[in-house]
Amino acid sequence: MVETMSLREARRVALAAQGFGGAKPPTRGPARIAAVLERLRLLQIDSVNVFERSHYLPMLARIGPYDRALLDRLVLQPGTPYVEYWAHEAAFVPKTDLGLFAFRRRFYAHRYAERLEAHRGLADLLLAELASRGPLAASEIEHSANVRSGPWWGWSDVKRTLELLFAQGTVVTAGRRGFERRYALPEQVLEEPMVDVPERDAVRELVRRAAVAHGVAALPDLADYYRLRIDQAATAARELEDAGELVPVQVEGWRRGAGPMPAWRAASALPPVRMRAAALLSPFDPVVWQRDRIERLFGFHYRISIYTPAAERVHGYYVLPALVGDRLAGRIDLKADRKAGVLLVQAAWIEPGAKGGPGAVAERLAPVVRDAARWQGLDAIAVAERGDLAAELAAALG
Repeated sequence: MVETMSLREARRVALAAQGFGGAKPPTRGPARIAAVLERLRLLQIDSVNVFERSHYLPMLARIGPYDRALLDRLVLQPGTPYVEYWAHEAAFVPKTDLGLFAFRRRFYAHRYAERLEAHRGLADLLLAELASRGPLAASEIEHSANVRSGPWWGWSDVKRTLELLFAQGTVVTAGRRGFERRYALPEQVLEEPMVDVPERDAVRELVRRAAVAHGVAALPDLADYYRLRIDQAATAARELEDAGELVPVQVEGWRRGAGPMPAWRAASALPPVRMRAAALLSPFDPVVWQRDRIERLFGFHYRISIYTPAAERVHGYYVLPALVGDRLAGRIDLKADRKAGVLLVQAAWIEPGAKGGPGAVAERLAPVVRDAARWQGLDAIAVAERGDLAAELAAALG
């Protein structure tokens, strides 16, 4: 038998699986932060800092204003329980999960073998430097090849080679200095050696985790969470269904061609009684990072505008989807003017059909915007007159 789920039930199951639904906790200490990390299993990294770097935002959305230094101690400092790897995109993952990505390390080793061999002398020198000096950022290594070149990132040959070694697992990360990766030999960072998990077992475990994190998911959703191949995810989903860990469901409106889109509910995932969420989501939050999924779940068409020419941007530059209840009800373009101490709401938009209209949505989002300003240490909020929610949000903020 295949369960049927309404779209509203699917949204609520998905949001509850991601840690939304109840009231924000009264305390936001290390245990709360660790619990969110345990739920998500990975935290995507992005360098854009126009409002705040992306990896800080999922925590804000789920628990409210917190001390970012507490998260830094878990993911950025040497000796933490987390390292970086290509899990979704670049992401913080538990050290204990590295064995699950052995198949990906082998893939990168094969893919970049010729490129690394062309820089074998430099690679050997870098490994010797790390062995003798311990964890280092690329900028701390003195070498004639450590000269930035090219547009935008402008990586040097030293940085490029370290990244190749990182992708294939010869080196691992040892936190960051500022926002610059530090590299180390595995034995300098990992308390226990990496134990490679066989590919089929690893993929099955990653799909299981993706299912639990999503609550309810179609096959592309299960594959995307850890960037697996569709055929791999399909085999794993069938095995997990046979084991009773995934329950096949048919979600209202989810179609593939002329028929329903196959989907599954994690056996432990149930719709919450209430969904009292109000939050601003990072473009790289697991709730919204797969654009096709949020169109299916929320009817929300979303693209990151930071890479779009200014004249072609519709809603703004760093636009955050606004979650209200079980709907994505709006879009807020935020910028932190740290020098002036002002949070700039550069645009505010409401989604068609948002419950209660602009006034109700603005009232729900005003405390969220105030919290964002306070969390950033900004004393004032300025709302620009752009967007069909701007006037109501400005009024709600007073």
